[in-house]
Amino acid sequence: MPSKPLREGEPDDVRTPDSALAKPDAKSSDASPVAPTPSAANDLDYSNFFWGSGKDPFDILDPFDDWFEEARPQGYYLFGQPMTSSPRSRIDVVEQLRHQKLSNLINLASYNYLGLSYRPEVIEASRQAVLQYGTGSSGSPILSGTTELHEELQTKIAAFKNKESCLLFPSGYSANLGVIAGLMRAGDLVVTDQFAHASIVDGIILSKAQVRYFRHNNAADLDRKLKDFSGRKLVIVEGVYSMDGDLANLPEIVEVAQRNGARIMIDEAHSAFLFGKNGRGVAEHFGLDDEIDIHLGTFSKSLGGQGGYVVGSRKLIRYLKGFGRSHVFSCALAPGVVGGLIKACEIARDEPQLRDKLWENTALLQALLRERNVDIGDSKSQVIPIMIRDDDRVFKVAEDMIHHGVYLNPVRYPVVGKHRSRLRISVTSSHTADELHAAAEIIARVLDKHGFLCR
Repeated sequence: MPSKPLREGEPDDVRTPDSALAKPDAKSSDASPVAPTPSAANDLDYSNFFWGSGKDPFDILDPFDDWFEEARPQGYYLFGQPMTSSPRSRIDVVEQLRHQKLSNLINLASYNYLGLSYRPEVIEASRQAVLQYGTGSSGSPILSGTTELHEELQTKIAAFKNKESCLLFPSGYSANLGVIAGLMRAGDLVVTDQFAHASIVDGIILSKAQVRYFRHNNAADLDRKLKDFSGRKLVIVEGVYSMDGDLANLPEIVEVAQRNGARIMIDEAHSAFLFGKNGRGVAEHFGLDDEIDIHLGTFSKSLGGQGGYVVGSRKLIRYLKGFGRSHVFSCALAPGVVGGLIKACEIARDEPQLRDKLWENTALLQALLRERNVDIGDSKSQVIPIMIRDDDRVFKVAEDMIHHGVYLNPVRYPVVGKHRSRLRISVTSSHTADELHAAAEIIARVLDKHGFLCR
């Protein structure tokens, strides 16, 4: 494993931002930061440090640290920059390269799709829960961690999803781990989309089941992966794919899975409470709600909270209560979180106009970006990728965006495939039309400056 870059690159051309571009307010710098000289830090990434040689597990730490010392100022500093405000449509961020505060940025990076995390009613419900139950659950759900609030939330989610029963998990990640590893065993087969979330992949690994990946949304390839296996089979898809914003090809996938005798699980992390007549998700959107065996989701996206859940038959949930290890052996969700989620779930159910506003905003921003020749892939949802397809330069584009007033996150390999780098937008119902018009203009001009507009 090389501990130092292999060669030095040429300096980037550093340009002063166009004065026409909108900028953060006076609390931040009006000019883009001077771009650091690129180096071979861009020749390596996290995937190069997954394996290490030597007899000590810590042998990998020095070469990784040497690389990261160069990689961080080249763009990795853009990850995990602390916000100093709630995730509203405008936010304040402490930029981590020079530790300057950037204020009043148009926030296109936070999920919080329905704008519920900072609703006064949700905050008050959370506050009342803390006053009654304290700050933490102080126990596993099967021991001392369950409160009446947890039971109430499970009942509300099951009713909202029109299913018999619900089980809570401390996160969406742990929900996938617990459900997949709780149900599947060595000798079984799990077939999932090649773009499956890391939590799905990790759940399959933990289960020790055989895994096959089918080409993204390709039902014919799914059929090939299923038809020669005679044992227990589970097909897993996502409602909305979190890096591309497209929907699962659910009608064809369900038909193929059922024809091959496989159970079907859908992860609706980015689609529950948004899609369908009642907001139940992409499965409802396609009229296939009752054809799916396992419905999984999170509270951190549409409801703006924390945690994960699975809903399904009473028998399934009763089994997972005993065998979903990430449920059994984790501390239960904090009561303050649960109290806020109960109120957020009620608002999502009772105010469908929030969904209407989200889809109005999504259509507007997608149209504005396409009119400006911005490549947004095949997005069909509030998740909108800005395709850069340049792993070396995606950081520079993201850096320029934030210093011109739009907060976006860069995504590159190994999170997405090589040369599939992008910026990712999350639209919310709380964005105003003026904010979306301003954001589209900034995005287009910055992309044009770096040569990434479609021609």
